[in-house]
Amino acid sequence: MHPVRAFAIASLVPVGLIGAGAVWGGVWIWAALIYMTLFAFFMDQIIAQAAPPADPTRELPSADALSAVLAVSHFALLALVIRALATGGQGVAGWIAFYVAASLFFGQISNSNAHELIHRRDRRLFNLGKWVYISLLFGHHTSAHNKVHHRFAASDDDPNTARPGESFYRFAPRAWVGSFVKGYQMEQADIARRGRGGLNPYRVYVGGGLAALGLSGLAFGWAGAGVHLLLAFYAQTQLLLSDYVQHYGLRRARRPDGKLEPIGPAHSWNARHWFTSHMMLNAPRHSDHHAHPARPYPQLELHPRAVAPILPSSLPAMATLALFPGPWRRVMGRALKRWNGGVTA
Repeated sequence: MHPVRAFAIASLVPVGLIGAGAVWGGVWIWAALIYMTLFAFFMDQIIAQAAPPADPTRELPSADALSAVLAVSHFALLALVIRALATGGQGVAGWIAFYVAASLFFGQISNSNAHELIHRRDRRLFNLGKWVYISLLFGHHTSAHNKVHHRFAASDDDPNTARPGESFYRFAPRAWVGSFVKGYQMEQADIARRGRGGLNPYRVYVGGGLAALGLSGLAFGWAGAGVHLLLAFYAQTQLLLSDYVQHYGLRRARRPDGKLEPIGPAHSWNARHWFTSHMMLNAPRHSDHHAHPARPYPQLELHPRAVAPILPSSLPAMATLALFPGPWRRVMGRALKRWNGGVTA
């Protein structure tokens, strides 16, 4: 099988289901919700074998092509979903089901895809990813992820790294505000270092987000703007949950000169599950992404358990567990203790 085909199937099927749900409603809404939740969970249990990475020397233009298709589909789906939810007609249960299904798609697949795109050297692809984040009112993640998270991950200098024992509800506001501020500061520092002035991209992030929200309001009234905010909130929550899970409790040592040790496989949690890894463009292979940020997603390697920590379940399942602090601390406390050689962090 072509190394991109399974990624295309797993990530594009919900595009069709959510699009059909937006146009025709009914059974398509429930099919989309089931796909993003129960179907994904059970497929992870059925397919136990982790896929090997694609040949790192092979050119994979179809990987970028899939990312471009997913990004363009994101904008079309966002408009269709806002219209469907703002105009109603699905009933209360159908409205909630469609809201959850679409938000999971935007937060898990659109986010994973935008994350890939903002690491591409091709400015057209980079800008596609940036505008996906802007449409979800989270444009600053483009700067904060590249210039803060990748530099300081698994340390207290990174707002998007969760501390041992920290609940998601404490982490999320700290991460959102902290990444916004630190990303802005990094961009300002880069402008000053170049010495030529220039436009801070935060103007585009904020202005573009307000423009997107305004378009929803113009097209579908206050209901459209409100639905857009709700979708963005849920999608951003999914993104923050991924950040919370993927570095929870892991720490890089500081060298005698005060600098952090180089980031390695031991500083990110990974997941082995075949289906959700393909659906999320190998986002659960997080250690290798940090080691090689520009590496295309089909070529990311899953490090063995001996060198990189493995989550007790899939990334979406662990993100759901993170919403319940008590069970989360029990499960991840044990996992963290095992990884640290029996020493509680």
